[in-house]
Amino acid sequence: MTSVHLVEVGPRDGLQNEKTALSVDQKIELIARSVAAGAKRIEAVSFVNPKRVPQMAGAEDVMAGIERRDDVSYIGLVLNRRGLDRAIEARVDEVNVVVVASEEFSRRNQNCSVAEAVSTARDVIRDAGSAGLATTVTIAAAFGCPFSGEVDPRFVGEILAQLADDRPSEIALADTIGVGVPAQVRVLADTARTRAPGIPQRWHFHNTRNTGYANALTALDTGAQALDASIGGFGGCPFAPAATGNIASEDLIYALDRSGVDTGVRQQVLVDAASWLGNALGKEVPALLGRAGAFPSG
Repeated sequence: MTSVHLVEVGPRDGLQNEKTALSVDQKIELIARSVAAGAKRIEAVSFVNPKRVPQMAGAEDVMAGIERRDDVSYIGLVLNRRGLDRAIEARVDEVNVVVVASEEFSRRNQNCSVAEAVSTARDVIRDAGSAGLATTVTIAAAFGCPFSGEVDPRFVGEILAQLADDRPSEIALADTIGVGVPAQVRVLADTARTRAPGIPQRWHFHNTRNTGYANALTALDTGAQALDASIGGFGGCPFAPAATGNIASEDLIYALDRSGVDTGVRQQVLVDAASWLGNALGKEVPALLGRAGAFPSG
Protein backbone atom coordinates (compact mmCIF):
# COMPACT_ATOMS: atom_id res chain seq x y z
CA MET A 1 0.00 0.00 0.00
CA THR A 2 1.21 3.52 -0.83
CA SER A 3 1.65 5.82 2.15
CA VAL A 4 2.14 9.53 2.67
CA HIS A 5 2.49 11.80 5.69
CA LEU A 6 -0.21 14.37 6.37
CA VAL A 7 1.39 17.55 7.69
CA GLU A 8 -1.43 19.26 9.56
CA VAL A 9 -0.92 23.01 9.12
CA GLY A 10 -4.25 24.20 10.53
CA PRO A 11 -2.77 25.55 13.79
CA ARG A 12 -0.40 27.76 11.77
CA ASP A 13 -1.42 28.42 8.17
CA GLY A 14 -5.06 27.73 8.98
CA LEU A 15 -5.19 30.55 11.52
CA GLN A 16 -2.78 33.20 10.27
CA ASN A 17 -5.21 34.88 7.86
CA GLU A 18 -8.37 34.65 9.97
CA LYS A 19 -9.88 37.83 11.43
CA THR A 20 -10.66 36.06 14.69
CA ALA A 21 -7.55 35.28 16.72
CA LEU A 22 -7.80 32.16 18.86
CA SER A 23 -6.61 32.16 22.44
CA VAL A 24 -3.59 30.12 23.49
CA ASP A 25 -5.90 27.53 25.06
CA GLN A 26 -7.93 27.26 21.85
CA LYS A 27 -4.77 26.78 19.81
CA ILE A 28 -3.64 24.04 22.17
CA GLU A 29 -7.03 22.34 21.79
CA LEU A 30 -6.80 22.51 17.99
CA ILE A 31 -3.40 20.84 18.16
CA ALA A 32 -4.75 18.20 20.55
CA ARG A 33 -7.60 17.48 18.15
CA SER A 34 -5.07 17.10 15.32
CA VAL A 35 -3.13 14.56 17.40
CA ALA A 36 -6.35 12.71 18.28
CA ALA A 37 -7.10 12.40 14.56
CA GLY A 38 -3.79 10.63 14.06
CA ALA A 39 -1.65 13.42 12.62
CA LYS A 40 2.02 12.75 13.39
CA ARG A 41 3.47 15.99 12.01
CA ILE A 42 1.80 19.24 13.00
CA GLU A 43 2.85 22.75 12.07
CA ALA A 44 1.92 24.08 15.47
CA VAL A 45 3.27 27.63 15.69
CA SER A 46 4.96 30.45 13.83
CA PHE A 47 7.83 32.42 15.32
CA VAL A 48 7.14 35.59 13.37
CA ASN A 49 6.75 39.09 14.73
CA PRO A 50 3.25 39.15 16.29
CA LYS A 51 2.92 42.80 15.25
CA ARG A 52 2.92 41.63 11.63
CA VAL A 53 0.81 38.49 12.17
CA PRO A 54 -1.09 38.90 15.46
CA GLN A 55 -2.93 35.60 14.97
CA MET A 56 0.40 33.85 15.63
CA ALA A 57 1.07 35.52 19.00
CA GLY A 58 1.79 33.29 21.99
CA ALA A 59 3.88 30.67 20.20
CA GLU A 60 6.00 29.93 23.27
CA ASP A 61 2.90 29.57 25.46
CA VAL A 62 1.34 27.18 22.95
CA MET A 63 4.46 25.02 22.85
CA ALA A 64 4.60 25.01 26.66
CA GLY A 65 1.01 23.78 26.87
CA ILE A 66 0.86 20.98 24.29
CA GLU A 67 1.18 17.29 25.07
CA ARG A 68 4.61 15.95 24.19
CA ARG A 69 4.60 12.54 22.54
CA ASP A 70 7.39 10.47 21.06
CA ASP A 71 5.29 9.70 17.98
CA VAL A 72 4.29 13.30 17.20
CA SER A 73 6.58 15.94 15.70
CA TYR A 74 5.76 19.61 16.22
CA ILE A 75 6.93 22.10 13.60
CA GLY A 76 7.62 25.80 14.02
CA LEU A 77 7.76 28.24 11.12
CA VAL A 78 10.78 30.58 11.27
CA LEU A 79 11.90 33.38 8.97
CA ASN A 80 15.27 34.30 10.45
CA ARG A 81 17.84 33.59 13.16
CA ARG A 82 15.73 35.31 15.81
CA GLY A 83 12.84 33.00 14.95
CA LEU A 84 15.15 29.98 15.10
CA ASP A 85 16.41 30.97 18.54
CA ARG A 86 12.83 31.22 19.76
CA ALA A 87 11.97 27.86 18.18
CA ILE A 88 14.91 26.11 19.83
CA GLU A 89 14.04 27.64 23.20
CA ALA A 90 10.42 26.50 22.79
CA ARG A 91 11.58 22.93 22.02
CA VAL A 92 10.04 22.36 18.63
CA ASP A 93 10.94 19.12 16.85
CA GLU A 94 11.27 20.63 13.37
CA VAL A 95 11.61 24.04 11.79
CA ASN A 96 10.24 25.23 8.47
CA VAL A 97 12.04 28.18 6.87
CA VAL A 98 10.58 29.98 3.85
CA VAL A 99 12.10 31.36 0.66
CA VAL A 100 9.71 33.11 -1.73
CA ALA A 101 10.32 32.47 -5.44
CA SER A 102 9.43 36.03 -6.46
CA GLU A 103 11.38 39.21 -5.83
CA GLU A 104 8.38 41.45 -5.26
CA PHE A 105 6.52 38.99 -3.06
CA SER A 106 9.71 38.26 -1.10
CA ARG A 107 10.12 41.93 -0.28
CA ARG A 108 6.47 42.29 0.70
CA ASN A 109 6.35 39.05 2.70
CA GLN A 110 9.82 38.97 4.29
CA ASN A 111 11.24 42.44 3.60
CA CYS A 112 14.26 41.05 1.76
CA SER A 113 15.41 39.96 -1.68
CA VAL A 114 15.28 36.33 -2.78
CA ALA A 115 19.09 36.12 -2.54
CA GLU A 116 18.97 37.44 1.02
CA ALA A 117 16.21 34.96 1.91
CA VAL A 118 18.27 32.08 0.48
CA SER A 119 21.29 33.14 2.55
CA THR A 120 19.17 33.35 5.70
CA ALA A 121 17.54 29.98 5.00
CA ARG A 122 20.93 28.32 4.53
CA ASP A 123 22.08 29.68 7.89
CA VAL A 124 18.88 28.43 9.54
CA ILE A 125 19.23 24.97 7.98
CA ARG A 126 22.80 24.61 9.22
CA ASP A 127 22.15 26.00 12.70
CA ALA A 128 18.91 24.07 13.21
CA GLY A 129 20.64 20.88 12.11
CA SER A 130 23.43 21.52 14.58
CA ALA A 131 20.77 21.89 17.29
CA GLY A 132 19.34 18.48 16.38
CA LEU A 133 16.21 19.72 14.63
CA ALA A 134 14.81 18.40 11.38
CA THR A 135 14.61 21.13 8.74
CA THR A 136 12.20 21.91 5.94
CA VAL A 137 12.77 24.72 3.45
CA THR A 138 9.58 25.86 1.73
CA ILE A 139 9.70 27.53 -1.67
CA ALA A 140 6.67 29.79 -1.45
CA ALA A 141 4.83 31.11 -4.52
CA ALA A 142 6.56 28.41 -6.58
CA PHE A 143 3.56 28.22 -8.93
CA GLY A 144 2.88 31.92 -9.37
CA CYS A 145 3.15 35.35 -7.76
CA PRO A 146 0.17 37.60 -7.00
CA PHE A 147 2.16 40.67 -8.00
CA SER A 148 4.46 39.68 -10.87
CA GLY A 149 2.57 36.75 -12.39
CA GLU A 150 4.18 33.57 -13.68
CA VAL A 151 7.17 32.09 -11.85
CA ASP A 152 9.75 30.36 -14.06
CA PRO A 153 10.40 26.81 -12.78
CA ARG A 154 14.03 27.29 -13.77
CA PHE A 155 14.25 30.08 -11.18
CA VAL A 156 12.76 27.71 -8.60
CA GLY A 157 15.41 25.19 -9.63
CA GLU A 158 18.19 27.74 -9.09
CA ILE A 159 16.91 28.39 -5.56
CA LEU A 160 16.67 24.67 -4.85
CA ALA A 161 20.20 24.01 -6.07
CA GLN A 162 21.62 26.57 -3.65
CA LEU A 163 19.61 25.25 -0.71
CA ALA A 164 20.41 21.62 -1.52
CA ASP A 165 24.07 22.24 -0.71
CA ASP A 166 23.11 22.40 2.97
CA ARG A 167 20.99 19.21 2.78
CA PRO A 168 17.74 20.19 4.49
CA SER A 169 15.70 17.24 5.74
CA GLU A 170 12.96 18.09 3.26
CA ILE A 171 11.96 20.58 0.60
CA ALA A 172 8.39 21.85 0.30
CA LEU A 173 7.00 23.36 -2.87
CA ALA A 174 4.12 25.70 -2.11
CA ASP A 175 1.30 27.02 -4.25
CA THR A 176 0.83 29.92 -1.85
CA ILE A 177 -1.95 31.62 -3.81
CA GLY A 178 -3.68 28.63 -5.37
CA VAL A 179 -2.93 29.15 -9.06
CA GLY A 180 -1.22 25.83 -9.81
CA VAL A 181 -2.38 22.97 -12.01
CA PRO A 182 -1.20 19.35 -12.21
CA ALA A 183 1.05 19.99 -15.23
CA GLN A 184 3.03 22.47 -13.11
CA VAL A 185 3.30 19.94 -10.30
CA ARG A 186 4.96 17.48 -12.65
CA VAL A 187 7.40 20.09 -13.96
CA LEU A 188 8.35 21.25 -10.48
CA ALA A 189 8.69 17.67 -9.21
CA ASP A 190 11.15 16.95 -12.03
CA THR A 191 12.95 20.21 -11.30
CA ALA A 192 13.28 19.36 -7.62
CA ARG A 193 14.55 15.86 -8.35
CA THR A 194 17.18 17.28 -10.68
CA ARG A 195 18.30 20.33 -8.70
CA ALA A 196 17.89 18.89 -5.17
CA PRO A 197 18.46 15.15 -5.70
CA GLY A 198 17.77 12.77 -2.86
CA ILE A 199 15.92 15.31 -0.69
CA PRO A 200 12.34 14.24 0.17
CA GLN A 201 9.55 16.34 -1.31
CA ARG A 202 6.65 17.89 0.58
CA TRP A 203 3.90 19.88 -1.11
CA HIS A 204 1.61 22.70 0.03
CA PHE A 205 -1.55 23.53 -1.93
CA HIS A 206 -4.39 26.01 -1.69
CA ASN A 207 -7.75 25.39 -3.30
CA THR A 208 -8.32 28.98 -4.39
CA ARG A 209 -9.22 27.97 -7.94
CA ASN A 210 -10.45 24.46 -7.14
CA THR A 211 -7.29 22.68 -8.31
CA GLY A 212 -5.71 21.95 -4.92
CA TYR A 213 -6.82 18.34 -4.57
CA ALA A 214 -5.92 17.44 -8.16
CA ASN A 215 -2.50 18.95 -7.49
CA ALA A 216 -2.08 16.97 -4.27
CA LEU A 217 -2.93 13.67 -5.95
CA THR A 218 -0.57 14.51 -8.82
CA ALA A 219 2.20 15.24 -6.31
CA LEU A 220 1.56 11.85 -4.74
CA ASP A 221 1.99 10.24 -8.16
CA THR A 222 5.33 12.02 -8.58
CA GLY A 223 6.67 10.64 -5.30
CA ALA A 224 5.59 13.12 -2.63
CA GLN A 225 6.43 11.93 0.87
CA ALA A 226 4.33 14.55 2.67
CA LEU A 227 1.30 16.68 1.88
CA ASP A 228 0.20 19.76 3.80
CA ALA A 229 -3.46 20.31 4.61
CA SER A 230 -5.51 22.33 7.08
CA ILE A 231 -8.42 21.16 9.21
CA GLY A 232 -11.62 22.51 7.69
CA GLY A 233 -9.79 24.08 4.77
CA PHE A 234 -9.22 27.33 6.64
CA GLY A 235 -6.27 29.60 6.02
CA GLY A 236 -4.43 31.73 3.53
CA CYS A 237 -1.50 34.09 3.23
CA PRO A 238 -2.03 37.50 4.90
CA PHE A 239 0.37 39.17 2.45
CA ALA A 240 -1.23 37.91 -0.78
CA PRO A 241 -4.50 39.33 -2.17
CA ALA A 242 -7.39 36.82 -2.33
CA ALA A 243 -5.26 33.91 -1.09
CA THR A 244 -8.03 31.72 0.24
CA GLY A 245 -7.92 28.50 2.16
CA ASN A 246 -5.66 25.51 2.17
CA ILE A 247 -6.86 22.17 0.94
CA ALA A 248 -8.87 20.64 3.77
CA SER A 249 -7.34 17.79 5.76
CA GLU A 250 -10.58 15.80 5.95
CA ASP A 251 -11.32 16.14 2.21
CA LEU A 252 -7.74 15.14 1.35
CA ILE A 253 -7.83 12.14 3.69
CA TYR A 254 -11.12 11.02 2.13
CA ALA A 255 -9.52 11.08 -1.33
CA LEU A 256 -6.41 9.27 -0.08
CA ASP A 257 -8.36 6.64 1.86
CA ARG A 258 -10.56 5.88 -1.14
CA SER A 259 -7.43 5.62 -3.28
CA GLY A 260 -5.80 3.03 -1.01
CA VAL A 261 -3.19 5.42 0.37
CA ASP A 262 -2.27 4.90 4.02
CA THR A 263 -2.07 7.99 6.25
CA GLY A 264 -3.14 6.68 9.64
CA VAL A 265 -5.44 9.71 10.00
CA ARG A 266 -9.16 9.39 10.87
CA GLN A 267 -11.64 11.31 8.74
CA GLN A 268 -14.44 11.72 11.28
CA VAL A 269 -12.15 13.08 13.99
CA LEU A 270 -10.99 15.70 11.50
CA VAL A 271 -14.60 16.54 10.60
CA ASP A 272 -15.42 17.03 14.28
CA ALA A 273 -12.31 19.18 14.72
CA ALA A 274 -13.32 21.31 11.73
CA SER A 275 -16.77 21.85 13.19
CA TRP A 276 -15.21 22.94 16.49
CA LEU A 277 -12.83 25.28 14.68
CA GLY A 278 -15.60 26.80 12.59
CA ASN A 279 -17.49 27.62 15.76
CA ALA A 280 -14.38 29.09 17.36
CA LEU A 281 -13.76 31.31 14.32
CA GLY A 282 -17.42 32.14 13.79
CA LYS A 283 -17.26 30.93 10.20
CA GLU A 284 -18.74 28.22 8.01
CA VAL A 285 -16.34 25.35 7.41
CA PRO A 286 -15.07 25.47 3.80
CA ALA A 287 -14.45 21.70 3.61
CA LEU A 288 -17.05 19.46 2.03
CA LEU A 289 -16.74 16.13 3.81
CA GLY A 290 -18.58 17.38 6.90
CA ARG A 291 -21.53 18.33 4.72
CA ALA A 292 -21.70 15.26 2.47
CA GLY A 293 -20.48 12.63 4.92
CA ALA A 294 -18.12 9.74 4.36
CA PHE A 295 -18.77 6.95 1.88
CA PRO A 296 -19.73 4.21 2.50
CA SER A 297 -21.69 5.75 5.38
CA GLY A 298 -21.11 4.33 8.86
